[in-house]
Amino acid sequence: MKRLQVSCEMEGLPIPSNTLEDRVAERYAGLSDQLRKAADYVLANPLDVASRPLRAISTDSHVSPSTFSRLSRALGYASFEEMKDVSRLSVGEKVISLSEKAELLRSGSPTNESMLSRQGDACIRNIEHFLERADHRKLEQAATLMRQADRVVLLGALASTGISEYMAYLAQFFAPNWSLAGRMGASVGSQLATLGDGDVVFIVTMSPYSKRVVAAASLARSSGADVVLVTDALKCPALTHATHGFVVPTESPQFFSSYVVTLVLIETLIAMIVAASGADATAAIQRVEAKNQQLGEYWAG
Repeated sequence: MKRLQVSCEMEGLPIPSNTLEDRVAERYAGLSDQLRKAADYVLANPLDVASRPLRAISTDSHVSPSTFSRLSRALGYASFEEMKDVSRLSVGEKVISLSEKAELLRSGSPTNESMLSRQGDACIRNIEHFLERADHRKLEQAATLMRQADRVVLLGALASTGISEYMAYLAQFFAPNWSLAGRMGASVGSQLATLGDGDVVFIVTMSPYSKRVVAAASLARSSGADVVLVTDALKCPALTHATHGFVVPTESPQFFSSYVVTLVLIETLIAMIVAASGADATAAIQRVEAKNQQLGEYWAG
């Protein structure tokens, strides 16, 4: 879209409207019947357009993929994918409750795709999108920061609670200076109160954002600790307090965000930290394994 705006400015043409709805309204009268049918579907099904593949949209709307491509060009976009990106941004800017998403899921148009196929496709697209745009330098910096930290506190609330717990489980094999906020009888406030320079708070939060997590990010930064944040949108209020912020794709046909890419990111960071930790990490993991064996934690059948 930016290229289109620059091109229009250079040629002295009016810059096209930024919203998909405005572009359709401006050009609807000049569209053919088939393009109008495609435009009607796009406006009536923004979540589907933003999250589903073109072939599935074509099946549900009974409009050919080529017609959607022609509609994209008629609206001033370079491709259907560019129009899809604009639709995704538009959906992201709207405040849609979980129950509203659930109702859209329940009452949506019938499809020949199974829910497993739709969910799987969404997760694959999310991972591909993340791999294409991941900032490897930022990943290295975050991994180094956490590996060298005096203390690392892991924090997740609401649906992200289990994600931080999983990360804590992995870390306890090799990092005794990592802790899970709000566990073992300790309040989050008591753990944040002793943080300072050289410490890191690792936070996972997705929309709808937890007030406690946003406040914790602010308190951690004000105390001098670094904040590594994983979230789903630039509008996340905790991002302003992050030393290193990662915005991951979470598109899903279900009513809630997908955590697949978040897990990929967390597991990647853990692997990077262990890989750079030398023999000490290996020895620590061996000791934990040995104790688990002695306690009979593992199935020995």
